[in-house]
Amino acid sequence: MTYATHVLRHSKKIGSSSNLIRRDSAVLVRWFSNGTRSSMEKGDDILRCQSGLVSGERHNIPKSFNRCYSGSAVSNNSCRTVSPRMSFGNALRTTIAPCTSTGSVSFIRRSQAPSRRGFSTASDLPPHQAIGMPSLSPTMTEGNIARWLKKEGDKVSPGEVLCEVETDKATVEMECMEEGYLAKILHGDGASSIKVGEVIAVTVEEEDDIAKFKDYQPSTSDATPSPKAPASPPPPKEEVAEKPVTPSQPKVSKPSAADRIFASPLARKIAEDHNIPLTNIKGTGPEGRIVKADIDDYLASRGKEAPAAAPKADTSLDYMDIPVAQIRKVTASRLLLSKQTIPHYYLTVDTCVDKLIELRSKLNSLQEASGGKKLSVNDLVIKAAALALRKVPQCNSSWTNDYIRQYHNVNINVAVQTDNGLYVPVVRDADKKGLSTISEEVKNLAQKAKENSLKPQDYEGGTFTVSNLGGPFGIKQFCAIINPPQSAILAVGSAEKRVLPGSSEGQYKFASMMSVTLSCDHRVIDGAIGAEWLKAFKGYIENPESMLL
Repeated sequence: MTYATHVLRHSKKIGSSSNLIRRDSAVLVRWFSNGTRSSMEKGDDILRCQSGLVSGERHNIPKSFNRCYSGSAVSNNSCRTVSPRMSFGNALRTTIAPCTSTGSVSFIRRSQAPSRRGFSTASDLPPHQAIGMPSLSPTMTEGNIARWLKKEGDKVSPGEVLCEVETDKATVEMECMEEGYLAKILHGDGASSIKVGEVIAVTVEEEDDIAKFKDYQPSTSDATPSPKAPASPPPPKEEVAEKPVTPSQPKVSKPSAADRIFASPLARKIAEDHNIPLTNIKGTGPEGRIVKADIDDYLASRGKEAPAAAPKADTSLDYMDIPVAQIRKVTASRLLLSKQTIPHYYLTVDTCVDKLIELRSKLNSLQEASGGKKLSVNDLVIKAAALALRKVPQCNSSWTNDYIRQYHNVNINVAVQTDNGLYVPVVRDADKKGLSTISEEVKNLAQKAKENSLKPQDYEGGTFTVSNLGGPFGIKQFCAIINPPQSAILAVGSAEKRVLPGSSEGQYKFASMMSVTLSCDHRVIDGAIGAEWLKAFKGYIENPESMLL
């Protein structure tokens, strides 16, 4: 009897297999884990087992099922212990322990800290859970261990903080999701450049098992698998070019391999982020397709070649090599991407801030009387920029290749310089908040940035950035680099006294002038639109009372 005939003969019986799952899930799990029998033989057994369960005749169950039905190991080593309380629908949350060295079963439980429950084929390692480096931000590909709050041998419970992970933008606490004991720490305090998914620690359920992981080293099977590249779409249909062409149709030539480069979407994105031409990479995927692993290999080889190409340092010079922090790496990558892919242009305008300074003095007197914090010039600049974005919403947008996304929320990123690098925390809905609220939020965010304790929600979601080097450093005027995916950034210089022409000929006056420069993405903001935004901004700065309306 052919295989097709066999399938057709049993198709109706297989359709009612839900009865088997509902009545005796342990039997079905045991059948799937028995890897020594052929698929056709398993099909006969499950159908005979189903028939016996539905009719209530237990003796119709094959012997192979009877051996596993009791939930205990047997002498022929063909099955593994299954907890009697396990249900098939809840199998992902159930521990299955191997009772022989012939194989093992692993179930993955997803949590905030990526982990994988591992079961070694060796008898000296009990069931354990490998905890991988989590992905704690959209742009994170690797992270650092700032410090461990638990040490080896400590008991851990759900919700307790295991360690502090330094991401590409901040330091985030990683919580434990399951109860157990921390058996092994593979990357200690200060460990850096740990890839997302790489095993950083191991936990066990029993305290007596901790000592067995003293010399534990993760294997490929123990590590949490890294995200795979999306399944490659089917190649474009090109059979038309190979079919006979009628006289009325032009001859269509099939594109050659040199004319087309096949790559997975993930590989294309990584190559674009690192400015890597796909023509420089040889694909190892199906039919020469470029996959993520090819990009990683290229980056690794390029990193190894860089030191060889670099000139040797002069031994007569006294110098010190400073390790690059993760935040500085990310900042460098994003700024390089911005300058290479965004067509910048710059608009500068001088604004008179005499009335702004006078209003600030009056408001600070009220703040002191009520016990509030003083307002800074930068607080009023942020408010003026937010109101100008509401008046000229085209500048509150992003370029996405297929369309321009215009935001309804006005979220202002504020550049903050720290010893670790440049941070840009965000003030959300700045156009709707009062000056005192903006001032308090900026001070709190700046303090968090200096303490390296910003959370992802503190810096994600900005639509426009303000960078002020005038007040703190006295820089007169500068041009800032756009923070992608935003389309504009405002560079604020210092205020200085200038001599200006008076209202009549021969008369002069003194005024405090502040230069500001708007960097624009020309794909989104045309020159006239950028000038219109600066006009609105200047109006709020020179008539600050209008910001209070």
